[in-house]
Amino acid sequence: MRSHAFAAVGLALCSALFFTMTYVLNRSLVAGGGHWAWAVILRYLITLPLLAVVLPWQGGLGELPKELRLYPRPWLLWSTVGFVLFGLPLTWAANSGPSWLVAGSFQSTVLAGPLLAPFIYRDERRRLAWGSVAIGVLILAGVFALQWGHAQGRLQASDWMAMAAVVFSAFAYPLGNRMVLLHLEQTGTRIGATQRVFGMTLCSWPLWLVLAAVTWFTVGPPNMREAWLAGGVALSSGVIATVLFFRATDMVRSEPTSLAAVEAMQAAELLFATVIGASFLGEAWPHGYSALGALMIVVGIALFGWISGRSAAGHDEAVRTLRTDRGA
Repeated sequence: MRSHAFAAVGLALCSALFFTMTYVLNRSLVAGGGHWAWAVILRYLITLPLLAVVLPWQGGLGELPKELRLYPRPWLLWSTVGFVLFGLPLTWAANSGPSWLVAGSFQSTVLAGPLLAPFIYRDERRRLAWGSVAIGVLILAGVFALQWGHAQGRLQASDWMAMAAVVFSAFAYPLGNRMVLLHLEQTGTRIGATQRVFGMTLCSWPLWLVLAAVTWFTVGPPNMREAWLAGGVALSSGVIATVLFFRATDMVRSEPTSLAAVEAMQAAELLFATVIGASFLGEAWPHGYSALGALMIVVGIALFGWISGRSAAGHDEAVRTLRTDRGA
């Protein structure tokens, strides 16, 4: 049993590493002269065919085609919120500073679930989890310290805008995904996680194609480097990291302590982003208030993961929601 739990935690740690590549590759693209818009547009355009390759090993399309025919409006709406309104501000903020700055700020997403619950649900789930909110406040304080230290105590308007953009995306992702899950719950449709991600990616494609056309005529066509880096984000975060995290939660879904440890591994994203950014992109290591903020975020994420994982263990719907809040 112990080796089983260690294997799940190891998979979760690997998934955190691949999720981290979102921040690192976006930063590399922008720092190398690429345009942030192509980074996010190409990511989602490339993710769809990659998911199509994975689908046959994940049960095929299942009920998804029928679901999309019957209910196109909620899928189009919440896919736009969960993917487009998530991806655009997050990638735009890649120009604001080192990878660890964006990665750390995005961890405020753990506060989104508890704060959104009273507005989304109409059952016992609408109760505000004050313990989770308290931990979220710790994480937000860490985000502020991270930004304050990076700006050396002189936060400009652009710094506030970048921080607001990342926090906005941190709320948009779980909102869109949770609303799709709630819709499926209300209609009684059972589709797997991979099918759901494929469906949301497909439903966000019309807007991505429009944005691609606008960017082509205003910025110019993407170059090969932009395409390769965006493809790396699509493969690492959109496919590999997601599959690994789903597998890890499946392995320990009924074991409270192990599931909590798996969820807490997302704290490693900030550490990975710091090490990779400093080692390969020449980014400065966080120090002073930034280092303190990073520590606060890591502790907060670990505590939040411990609480959410233990409360979700053994409850399939709770585990599905826990997965939903994983993003980037």
